[in-house]
Amino acid sequence: MVYVRKNVSKLTRTERRRFVEALLELKRRGEYDEFVRVHIAHFTGDGDRGLRVAHTTPSFLPWHRKFTLDLENALRRIDSSVTVPYWDWTRDRKTTSLPWTDDLLGGNGRPGDRRVMTGPFAFGTGGWTIGTGVTEANYLTRDLGRFRGPIDLPTKADLNHALADPVYDVAPWTSTVSRGFRNKLEGWGRGSGRDSWRCHNRVHRWVGGTMVGSGSVNDPVFWLHHAFVDLQWSRWQKRHRNHRYLPATPPGPDSDQYRRVIARHERLPPWDVTPDELDDVSKIYRYA
Repeated sequence: MVYVRKNVSKLTRTERRRFVEALLELKRRGEYDEFVRVHIAHFTGDGDRGLRVAHTTPSFLPWHRKFTLDLENALRRIDSSVTVPYWDWTRDRKTTSLPWTDDLLGGNGRPGDRRVMTGPFAFGTGGWTIGTGVTEANYLTRDLGRFRGPIDLPTKADLNHALADPVYDVAPWTSTVSRGFRNKLEGWGRGSGRDSWRCHNRVHRWVGGTMVGSGSVNDPVFWLHHAFVDLQWSRWQKRHRNHRYLPATPPGPDSDQYRRVIARHERLPPWDVTPDELDDVSKIYRYA
């Protein structure tokens, strides 16, 4: 049966509570930290050697679709009523609005160390100690809007700029390309600093703290953010029905991207699934 992913602003109080309780139980069982480890292991940039599957690469979208679906399945094994909600950051843009309420994800980090002090994922509650990460901090941190060097969340116009591009991706299949839906949605731009962070990337920077870097999965907002990114891919697919994932075939030996990106019908590590097989999820879930 097809289930529904809802806008987080439309969740009932009971749905919020059950989503939080399922996350906490997954953490208590030790399963949640495995998701953190998987993301860290596959966090590879343009300048790194070897295969790129999760970031700065065409498979950014199918990789995170499968990753989020695995997390959702784990939550639904705990509570079959739970689905991953999405956070529409073009609408809910305040640091005090959803999802930053005490009954859901908690609020901003305190001044100084940016440690989150409110909500069910605050270190003080005892249920969300960070043991798998890239820093020594064992507590969740946030810097919503960035206290130093403030930035705004992406806008609907930013999203529409990406959605309007009919081509999924273009050679050389990196963060440097100026065309292609994937790179525009992932949010790599020209320049440096805040001007180069767009769409997906800019949201990670806006949340700040734990959400910056390969250990970003330690902040549960990661899943709400990526559910919304996945929704944009679904919208792009409906708008450009004659266009699909690229590259269709692997770059050849004469390319500097040889064996560095995933083609449409190649296996997507760490799973035995291809981008082509993740193209249509309409028989699994839909968005409300």
